[in-house]
Amino acid sequence: MRRFARTLATAALAATVVAGTAGWASADAQTAVTGPPPGTAAWRADTMSGRPLPDPARATPAEVARFFAGLDETGARELVRAHPLVVGNLDGAPLPLRYEANRLAVLATGEARFASLAAPGRQILAFDPRGRGTVAEVFGDLGRAAHVSVIVPGSDNDATTYDRPRAQYTGPAGMARSLRSATGDSAAVIAWTGYTTPVGVGLDTAQGRLAQAGAVRLARFTEGLDAVGAPDPVLFCHSYGSVVCGLAARHTDATDIVAFGSPGMRADSVAGLGTAARVWAARGPSDWISDVPNVEFAGLGHGADPTSAAFGARRIDAADVAGHTGYFTPGTRSLKAFAAIATGAGR
Repeated sequence: MRRFARTLATAALAATVVAGTAGWASADAQTAVTGPPPGTAAWRADTMSGRPLPDPARATPAEVARFFAGLDETGARELVRAHPLVVGNLDGAPLPLRYEANRLAVLATGEARFASLAAPGRQILAFDPRGRGTVAEVFGDLGRAAHVSVIVPGSDNDATTYDRPRAQYTGPAGMARSLRSATGDSAAVIAWTGYTTPVGVGLDTAQGRLAQAGAVRLARFTEGLDAVGAPDPVLFCHSYGSVVCGLAARHTDATDIVAFGSPGMRADSVAGLGTAARVWAARGPSDWISDVPNVEFAGLGHGADPTSAAFGARRIDAADVAGHTGYFTPGTRSLKAFAAIATGAGR
């Protein structure tokens, strides 16, 4: 009866939002960045020693990796200089080439909002300036790491906000740095702000549209890690990012999926995710996400609470976590557990 009442409450809320604030909701709607990166048409028209270049929209990361394995250094560098936005986002391309290509791509935008991404020492694994911008950054040596984790963030993150100075442990880059430090720098960690996230609290956050587009990109990204020989990753999925991970779960080779501060994963149980990965869940006592009804009705809501016993995820102690974004704060039980999972010790 209680679940039915919550469903009715969600339906009433949805009706109010759509009928009473439709203009605000429309203005809040984000256009998902999808498809191959800018510059793809010029890339497709180019060749290398008479050979066609792998189509970013159709070639698998494994095929991309084989293509680059057949190039000499001169040819590879030529492609980086001629097509930085494509090479920088081409899953399966060698890591050093992607880092250099994205440095050039950032500089080529001439936009101050992206300039810090081209700073010396940064390892930008993906960058797309369209819209608010998407980005993925590597912390550690991805090419040699025995363990790899990917941070998948929630709302209000993009290429200019994901590494805010004031978000020392709460933004995607801050979470990545904190996790890497907690592992004793033994794991490489990727801050993957590689999809268009919702902004604020509107219909985008209650719907799965952006998460579905993000799931496609996340699945291909993890396939690209496999293509360059990186270990199977652990996915750390925060808030709306856990919706992305839930939809991508069956299409990734992740060893573990950790949902924290989650509104739901678009599944009724771990079995419904269709993954062989170990699934973990955490929620702090003061996390406002607990006030979000765990229902899915008329396309709104994201389903069951991953921390519920019925869902079947392995519970992580988050009793000392403050708020919705404090899970990576040094000294917390959640961070200690995350580090153990990231390095295989939590299995």
